[in-house]
Amino acid sequence: MNRIFETIVTVRAGDRTQITPLGIRQQGDLLVLAPFKPSLTLELLLQSRVAVINCTDDVRVFAGCIVGRRDWPLAPATRVDGVRLATCLAHEEIELAEFVDDPQRPQLRCRSVHRETHAPFRGFNRAQAAVIEAAVLVSRLSILPPGKLEAELEYLKIAIDKTAGEAELQAWGWLMEAIAAHREHHASAR
Repeated sequence: MNRIFETIVTVRAGDRTQITPLGIRQQGDLLVLAPFKPSLTLELLLQSRVAVINCTDDVRVFAGCIVGRRDWPLAPATRVDGVRLATCLAHEEIELAEFVDDPQRPQLRCRSVHRETHAPFRGFNRAQAAVIEAAVLVSRLSILPPGKLEAELEYLKIAIDKTAGEAELQAWGWLMEAIAAHREHHASAR
């Protein structure tokens, strides 16, 4: 089974820091990150050879990073030369063990070197899951057929309407603004 866990990855090399949503998967004892090329996350991780996987229930971070809002409070990592989200529930510090190149999605196979829990995880409500799914859709706007986007958003909106709090509504709004801007840009280009 190919289970992918949606996380926020922070990576720093020199004076550059990248905060990005990224799905990770477990492969034996290793954690596998597979960012698309080109990617600042990929570039920085290859330079620093370390990163931090952040677990958060604040879906504004997922949505915000997708739409260009990347100014989230950070704190120093414990064992690697990196940073973590200051408000994450837990984080895992990793180091690059193996790089498997690919023209589209190389694999960064990483070893865990440290884990910490900062606050309890009480679970996601449906609106939080909907925001994460919508963030994935927005990250792929240029490759999704319009009908698929509309159908997915219509379904996800049900969860937003039923279970969203203030943070989820804010995150959803950012994503809908990005979709509107994308549509407007494509309409004016025709």
